[in-house]
Amino acid sequence: MNFVVSRRGLARRIGSAFCMVVACGWFASPVVAQTTAFRQAVAESAALDDVIAGWYRSQAYDTLWTGPDDAVRRNALLTVLEKAADHGLPVVRYDADALRLAFTSARTEGDIGRLEVMMTRAFLDYSHDVHSGVLVPSKVDAGIVREVSVLNPLANLAAMNSENPLDFLRNLPPKAPAYALLMKEKIKLQSIIATGEWGSEIDRASLDIGATGSAVVQLRNRMIALGYLRATSTQTYDAALQDAVRQFQINVGLEPTGIANESTIAQINVRPDDRLKSVTVAMERMRWLNTDLGDRYVWVNLTDFSAKIIDHGKVTFATRSVIGKNSADRRTPEFSDQIEFMVVNPSWNVPRSITTKEYLPLLQRNPNAAGQLNIIDRNGRIVPRGAINFAAYTAKNFPFSMRQAPSEDNALGLVKFMFPNPYNIYLHDTPSKSLFAQEVRDFSHGCIRLGDPVDFAHALLAVQTNDPTGEFARYLATGREASLKLDKPVPVHLVYFTAYPSAKGKMTYRRDVYGRDALIYDALSAAGVALTGIQG
Repeated sequence: MNFVVSRRGLARRIGSAFCMVVACGWFASPVVAQTTAFRQAVAESAALDDVIAGWYRSQAYDTLWTGPDDAVRRNALLTVLEKAADHGLPVVRYDADALRLAFTSARTEGDIGRLEVMMTRAFLDYSHDVHSGVLVPSKVDAGIVREVSVLNPLANLAAMNSENPLDFLRNLPPKAPAYALLMKEKIKLQSIIATGEWGSEIDRASLDIGATGSAVVQLRNRMIALGYLRATSTQTYDAALQDAVRQFQINVGLEPTGIANESTIAQINVRPDDRLKSVTVAMERMRWLNTDLGDRYVWVNLTDFSAKIIDHGKVTFATRSVIGKNSADRRTPEFSDQIEFMVVNPSWNVPRSITTKEYLPLLQRNPNAAGQLNIIDRNGRIVPRGAINFAAYTAKNFPFSMRQAPSEDNALGLVKFMFPNPYNIYLHDTPSKSLFAQEVRDFSHGCIRLGDPVDFAHALLAVQTNDPTGEFARYLATGREASLKLDKPVPVHLVYFTAYPSAKGKMTYRRDVYGRDALIYDALSAAGVALTGIQG
């Protein structure tokens, strides 16, 4: 039996029915979806996209969005697209209003075919962006070498065609509680920017306990606006204001003295739109981490200068850390791996770059410099320094390596934690304990130095032995280099968040030590992300 729908009849039915198209779910008949004009429009619109073109060929050009049975899928997609801005996504890629307008203006089978592909492209772009991120991390900064979990687009299309579509779409964003809290903070900051409720900046470089005057009132008002102080009329820097400043300092990574020194005032004066940028970038970073982090894992937030062990969502161990220096060849990269073993009483095999760039010039000036290091030939033998004419070599042809034997003064301290990776990054002890008292701790050549490495070792071993302290001590007492394997490798995530919620759900902020977040925000803006209240 042949079914014929006239072009005029189709236009009349579309025009009269679209007022209820989303609500009622009616658009075009199955017969229209099989017309030559529809097929040709789909094929032409999808010609440059192998995934979309292949999908419609495999489905015999059946509709996914524009048919009479597609209302649930169509409504589900339009519903989440209308909230895309809340995720900090480039809504111009999948603009729900533009799609609705395309529905109202469709008049022919060809229009419907093009609209069908437009919907599919919007769905695939959105599902990728909200799950895996808008950007490719390594293209933004070479130091972000994270492998991102990306869903198969054909699997996404199949899921929309068979599962509850709204549930599927709502499960695409990261499920980590931190992501929802970041989204909540984003919406809150946008409201603050719109209403100007943050208050004026503090026009003093610093304020001490007992101070009075207009600057104290500005500080008081800002602490109230930020949620650290209840409404009060005090004009004196009193104990309540001191407590508020102390809590603020904790949440921005400063020493909690309660005194509004220069660095504290600088953080208090950060504009809400800058905080909004940090939150938006953090949401993108969460999408890059949208995978199973592990029930037990190590979390190293570079901007926080800390390393933590997380057990089933709770911090069970935390220590200060030192990260790579903010220079092109020393910044610590971002990636995830697994700690497989620790080396007790480690030797330090000096990296080639350090040997040639730092030590060779010293040795050329003074052959006895860096006496704690042995000179090693290609056969692994120690070579007396007097037998080497250091001036005869350059960084390119220096034929020796350098190594420091195990000792308390070893550059790696008493223990290092290994997750073999192409970047030669690991966690380790250090004899330079004074660095952990610094507020900004970027001093290393790239590896992560731990403030409490022995306690960190005990915490890792606690799940595989009843006496982690004793087991570690037995290895340490030998004075010899030895590997201590973990029965079960522990995931380790080297991350970089300038905005992240605390365990109690309070948003915390850190400085953009390497300038990576600024690059990410610029890239997001170039991709079409537009934040309410922020110009340019």
